[in-house]
Amino acid sequence: MPGTNLTRAEASERADLIQTETYRVELDLTGEETFRSATTVRFAATPGASSFIDLIADEVLAIRLNGEELPVDSYADSRIPLPNLAADNELYVEAICPFSHTGEGLHRAVDPADGQVYLYSQFEVPDARRMYANFEQPDLKAQFTFVVDAPESWKVFSVSPTPEPTPLGGGVARWEFTPTERISTYLTAIVAGPYVGGTGSYTSTDGRVIPMGVYARASLGEYLDAQECIDITIQGMEVFENEFDVPYPFRKYDQIFVPEFNAGAMEHPGCVTILDDYVFRSRPTAALVERRAITIIHELAHMWFGDLVTMKWWNDLWLNESFAEFMSHVATAKNTRWTDAWVTFNASEKVWAQAQDQLPSTHPISAEIRDLEDVMVNFDGITYGKGASVFQQLVAYVGYNEFMTGVSRYLKKKAWGNATLEDLLVELEAASGRDLKAWSKLWLEEAGINTLTPVIEADGETITRFAIRQTCDEHASLRPHRIGVGGYALEGGKLERVVNVELDIDGELTEVAELAGTRRPDLFLINDGDLAYAKVRLDERSAATARDHINAFTDRLPRTLVLASMWDMCRDAELPATDYVELALRALETEDHGTVLRYLLSQLQTATELYSAPANRPELKEKVAARLFEILATTEPASDRQLQIAMAAVTMSGDSQLDLVAGWLSDDNVPAGLAVDANFRWVILRRLAAAGRVDEATIAAELAERDNTASGAAGAARARASISDAGAKERAWEDIVGGKTSNSVQRALGWGFTEGNPELLVPYVERFFGEILNQWENRTLEFSQNFVSLVYPAPLNGLDLGVDLVARTQQWLDENAEAAPALRRMVLERLSNAQRAAAAQACDAARSA
Repeated sequence: MPGTNLTRAEASERADLIQTETYRVELDLTGEETFRSATTVRFAATPGASSFIDLIADEVLAIRLNGEELPVDSYADSRIPLPNLAADNELYVEAICPFSHTGEGLHRAVDPADGQVYLYSQFEVPDARRMYANFEQPDLKAQFTFVVDAPESWKVFSVSPTPEPTPLGGGVARWEFTPTERISTYLTAIVAGPYVGGTGSYTSTDGRVIPMGVYARASLGEYLDAQECIDITIQGMEVFENEFDVPYPFRKYDQIFVPEFNAGAMEHPGCVTILDDYVFRSRPTAALVERRAITIIHELAHMWFGDLVTMKWWNDLWLNESFAEFMSHVATAKNTRWTDAWVTFNASEKVWAQAQDQLPSTHPISAEIRDLEDVMVNFDGITYGKGASVFQQLVAYVGYNEFMTGVSRYLKKKAWGNATLEDLLVELEAASGRDLKAWSKLWLEEAGINTLTPVIEADGETITRFAIRQTCDEHASLRPHRIGVGGYALEGGKLERVVNVELDIDGELTEVAELAGTRRPDLFLINDGDLAYAKVRLDERSAATARDHINAFTDRLPRTLVLASMWDMCRDAELPATDYVELALRALETEDHGTVLRYLLSQLQTATELYSAPANRPELKEKVAARLFEILATTEPASDRQLQIAMAAVTMSGDSQLDLVAGWLSDDNVPAGLAVDANFRWVILRRLAAAGRVDEATIAAELAERDNTASGAAGAARARASISDAGAKERAWEDIVGGKTSNSVQRALGWGFTEGNPELLVPYVERFFGEILNQWENRTLEFSQNFVSLVYPAPLNGLDLGVDLVARTQQWLDENAEAAPALRRMVLERLSNAQRAAAAQACDAARSA
């Protein structure tokens, strides 16, 4: 039985039979647990054919096809059969649907700060059917008319401009929206509640004035910097309308920050929803502020690439996301104050992509998507980061202007329809004169990553030969790359670029003749300028220079590239974790780029707490904690650098720092300029909980008396699950596996569960592996993914506690060969990460042997 799944073959067969025209969706949102949904859909079909429409509902009240009542008990397995279709059809389906608390479908959240109710829909990829009956696949586009009954004090948003409501009496009003443009089901949206915000406008290149709004929950109203968000959006609009030569396609542009969101944002046309963690109640890090800007512009790029032109099937989802991610960095660097957005891209998206690409579950950028379960686990670093990196490479290959010309032609030709990768490549080939078939096969249709290593021969300080050796993993072929080679000399205590060669490389070995006969600099950096997507290795002399002089770079990007290379070597067990820790601590003495700092601190923690040899770990952790507090003491007060280092210092603090950290909750000995605000207090309480210094009563008091908000509820949940006490772990476990928590609280509990004393996780190893199938089969995909990824007992890896985590994970895979491929993929990724950690620990142990 299909359950809630849908295969590509089924979707293709249905698209051959049916052409959708219009939907009218009537919703009564005045209930607390469920809502009434009535859908009238008009569609053409092959006469005499049979098909089905999708729906997930508690109860179906009526089904009427072309005036004939169909039995409501024909609804089964998330489908309503449609027999003996006419050439032109009208279907009416009335149902009772549950509000979601998992962020899938029509989500209902109650703000604990004031008890107000907020609704929003989240349908990507297959969840519009949780709100109304529809043909749930992207190539059956239609016009949608939404009619919404809701409390008259609310605001209601959708893809179409919000109409004036009509009072119905009893405190209820009706909003009847005009028909949308022709879009896919997953792009439809309803957002409703007492949202507050600000407005603005943008004058498009075709002369239209586009109304803009930015909204959030009432309790966040005082923190909502609506004008900043509008300004960023306008800066993105200016770039995209100019580069694409296509005016903004829709009639307005609202952005609503919503609670308990599973993603960063979602690109409904003119009605973007964004995680409301991006409304900053506490002081945000610079990395978070920049990430919000890039997210805003990423979703804006989708208005053209994804919404105006939509993929035919989910195998081209990567094209939507990769293009938007690439263009968001183009526009951010070109027309906002974050001019070094490509440094951010390297430190975050590209590092994420390369890590994902080295898992056994790696897949081509253009992945084969067999069904909905496949696509749901393919929202990953390859879909976003690798695809965007390859767009970077493609632009270097065909030329920026040629690339944009091809994109513009593609958007104009396919407007309001569906398209494939081939449709885009045809336009790029025509614009550039390049044959992209071989390029596409190697870069988009093959998985895996290449490694580039310098081959240097010298006579004293004179280079006699310089070549670049390319290798590949078992998934990839040798590929063409456009790269830069930079040489850096240490002069006056500074590392300055003295050599710069840009070239095309291909095959196993590429000679760089320009460097023969030149003086050897102190450090060579392959992929200088970050044009290519590849793992990069440093020669021995360059690595030594980097370790000793990482703070001597005068240019931010090469320093970031070197740090990324050294981290990759640590992950690959080629550089002992202890050596990487020393490098990272040295880099932290000066690093002030918000996103680079964020990732450097995260990698420092992983190297210390997971990749280091367990026998040496206590001493290393003590050293790292002490050094972080020393660096903190010399950091500029009130700077972003101070905030990030302080949070990392708290998170990694040891016994000798805990009294100091606890004192910060009472404003004792707080470093000058450091605000111990609501978010920071939860960081401190979480660390104290893991160390056994606070109990559940203290956490409950913090929630009730200081931060009775949605973010406070998540902070309290994580702190409670972090407590190093068997009873606390048991209560957290019960809430995770079966409690009626929201999606955001479940995630917080999962993060906290594996923090604290790892010995407390030992009894849960067998329970975890015994629970996986139950979670997958009986909970939504969001909850089951959270369980597998967050509750996996990774901290036990390598510890002498009677658990062989690698072997136990492999055993589950061996015993569950018939489990759903998407589920096996998630467990296989956990196994790969455990194996990587074990190899890194062995490398680090060998260093001190």
